Amino acid sequence: MDIPRESAIRKRRIRRLVYVVVGLLAVGSVTLGLSRLKPAAPSVDKATVWVDTVKRGPMLLQVRGLGSLVPEEILWIPAITDGRVVRRSILPGTLVEANTTIIELSNPEQEQAALDAEWQVKAAEAQSKSLKAQLDSLLLDQKAAAATVQSDFTEAKLNAEKDAELAKFGLGSELNAKVTRAKAEALATRSDIEKQRLAVTAASVKAQLDAQQARVEQLHALYELKKSQLDSLRVHAGAEGVLQELSVEVGQRVTAGTILAKVAQPTHLKAQLKIPETQAKDIQIGQLASIDTRNGIMPGHVMRVDPSVINGTRTVDVKLDGSLPKGAVPDLSVEGTIELENLKDVIYVGRPAFGQPNSTVGIFKIEEDGKGAGRAQVKLGRASVNSVEILSGLQPGDKVVLSDMSAWDAFNRIRLE
Repeated sequence: MDIPRESAIRKRRIRRLVYVVVGLLAVGSVTLGLSRLKPAAPSVDKATVWVDTVKRGPMLLQVRGLGSLVPEEILWIPAITDGRVVRRSILPGTLVEANTTIIELSNPEQEQAALDAEWQVKAAEAQSKSLKAQLDSLLLDQKAAAATVQSDFTEAKLNAEKDAELAKFGLGSELNAKVTRAKAEALATRSDIEKQRLAVTAASVKAQLDAQQARVEQLHALYELKKSQLDSLRVHAGAEGVLQELSVEVGQRVTAGTILAKVAQPTHLKAQLKIPETQAKDIQIGQLASIDTRNGIMPGHVMRVDPSVINGTRTVDVKLDGSLPKGAVPDLSVEGTIELENLKDVIYVGRPAFGQPNSTVGIFKIEEDGKGAGRAQVKLGRASVNSVEILSGLQPGDKVVLSDMSAWDAFNRIRLE
């Protein structure tokens, strides 16, 4: 009677073990299946994303940068000499002429130096006049002496000729003729010497007067320098324009070379743009540009590209073509667009909110039914301000999402509602 009972218990145990194994297998299978399931595609409001269509055709390659209007020419006005500011005649923003007084300085030492130089010039001029009078008198004395010797020589020559004639006809002594002839010859020699002495004296007089005149001119030049330094204490604009800056205050002490003010011509402005260094490499002088002054768009062309990079940007100067719009003043903030190249036949799309030129990015391409979008690997080429070249991954007519989709980086598909 015990054998059948043990057999029934054994069967029940086996049945329970089978149930446990089957249950464990079922649980494992479900777990494995769930682990292999892809996450459900998230829903995205279609009205909140930016959708564009891939096109084929010409694409204008452009770069854009912010900047400001600056004068083409700026006149920086430095202090010519040391001084103290005693008056600011006008304030920034005032129209000025070349002779408009901007600042008045004071320097007693400079005033004294100019006065001393003036008196030195007057003393040298008086000394020059006195020396000229003395030398003129000396020259006249020498001329008189030369004239006297010349007269004596002429008289002796005539006497010698007379005695020679008398001796020839026996009316006079031959000895007397020889004496008078010797005297005439001596006076001739002396006359030549006096002429040479007169020439030397005249040259000496000229040399002394030239030396004195040079001294006078030297002192006069020094006086003009001191006078110009004194006049420079009254600082003028130096050119027609608008006073942009006034860098000193009344009572301030300034040294020579200190910048006092800045004058610019408001009618001659250029746009100075800051372009990212990665985009500025293709900019060339002469390329067309357009400048948005917020009160009109002005055409222009690139006139200079700064070779240095500052804070990741390069400075590009654009010359404005045409008349300035109303409200265009120095330091006005502007936005500029420079045309680099006109690509004739390329595949392009609006520039996405992510991805750099010449890189590969994942872009959601909208499916034909418009209810979903799948991620496609797209190779980008050259980029413009509002568009980018497509090298591979998309075809003309494809619709893509250009909005920032970083929130759905974990999904390869989204549903559009």
